[in-house]
Amino acid sequence: MLLFLALMGYIVYFNVVRAKQIVNSPYNARQDNFAEQVIRGNITDRNGNVLAQTEVAEDGSENRQYPYGEIFAHVVGYSHEDAGKTGLESTENFELLTSNAFFLEKLKNEFQGQKKQGDTVVTTLDANLQQTAYQALGENKGAVVVMEASTGKILVLLSKPSYDPNQIGEVWQLLNADEENSPMLNRVTQGAYAPGSTFKVVTALEYMREHADYANYTYDCAGEITLYDTTIHCFDSTVHGFEDLRSSLANSCNASFANIGLSLNRASYRQTAEDLLFNKKLPCMLEYSRSSFAVNETTGDAEMMMTAMGQGNTLVSPYHMALITAAVANGGILMEPYLVEKVTSHAGTEIRKNVPKSYRKLMSSEEAAQLKEYMRAVVEEGTGMLFAGQPYTSAGKTGTAEYSMVDGEKTHSWYMGFTNVENPELVISVIVEGYDGNDGAKAVPIAKQVLDAYYN
Repeated sequence: MLLFLALMGYIVYFNVVRAKQIVNSPYNARQDNFAEQVIRGNITDRNGNVLAQTEVAEDGSENRQYPYGEIFAHVVGYSHEDAGKTGLESTENFELLTSNAFFLEKLKNEFQGQKKQGDTVVTTLDANLQQTAYQALGENKGAVVVMEASTGKILVLLSKPSYDPNQIGEVWQLLNADEENSPMLNRVTQGAYAPGSTFKVVTALEYMREHADYANYTYDCAGEITLYDTTIHCFDSTVHGFEDLRSSLANSCNASFANIGLSLNRASYRQTAEDLLFNKKLPCMLEYSRSSFAVNETTGDAEMMMTAMGQGNTLVSPYHMALITAAVANGGILMEPYLVEKVTSHAGTEIRKNVPKSYRKLMSSEEAAQLKEYMRAVVEEGTGMLFAGQPYTSAGKTGTAEYSMVDGEKTHSWYMGFTNVENPELVISVIVEGYDGNDGAKAVPIAKQVLDAYYN
């Protein structure tokens, strides 16, 4: 009887939890059977703009089309008989090859020997905002992600360089051979970058947790800090003078945060980073890279100084930084991010709808409120003042991460932030990778262009 109950329990579990994953597996030949009976459904943005559709020729041949070309390549993905499937084309394969058309329509198609039309996947994406982000990023390599803080809906997920999924069959070999530009890499979720000064938000949180009197922190910045043979400079060797924790974050003072790093408990620092999902799984329906935080009990002082200011061995994706920002904006609670608003029949009848749900509490509401105020100071009086005076309020954190290349030192430019500080609305994370570092913080104006387009 126990064996029978265990078997029945597994059958129920399989059908409720595992069935869709098994059906969606690229190794499952049943998908080919679905495609023989169903015309692959459309993928649209939240306003009904078609992002992917199947054109059927007079001879019955089918051609998958992507009206926006490379703008949505990494998030919508592609479906091709030789190249396989990626993005939403892969994760929503079962829905796209399922038809919930009216039964009389399906009956008519059966008698006429015609395929049924597959269901439509309506995403949370905003085509106009995605196009704005694409144009704002220009010729730069990088990524932009925008989501709603209170719901987890993703409005923009853009990676550059990109590729045209309409030509995937013809250029498949060339795309995979391009190691310099890596156009197939989804930099939003799969990119792994040093976080630069955006990581100072994590360091500030750890300092707050270790020191109940964090409001009394002071440091006299002389433009640099030296310990043994390690010297860390503030940007342009700027002398910030006396600072508290708030102004240290607002001014992005490297010396102050290096000083903070020397005082931190290594085990506690690692725990805080892991509370924020470093070294952990992320809630993400697309392929992603785990972020890494390497501090442990054996980490030396020099490494602690570098880590505290966002260099060191820490690696993170733009998507992950958006999640951390969303938790700060949402009172410490991270809402589960999602890309699919609903699934409908091709005629528009709703089949399934996703609703916002909490993923995890990453920090206390008190900690989130304090970090929110510090990030507001970045915009009002610090390195993010480009956002000051807009019709929307904002809070954020800028960042630059330096790294060495064969042709010299390069810089990644970061911005992460959120809008409408009192009642947070949009969260944005932007990275511009690999520029020479002499033409300013590139990520900030890009983020501003995207947010301006949304509110104006």
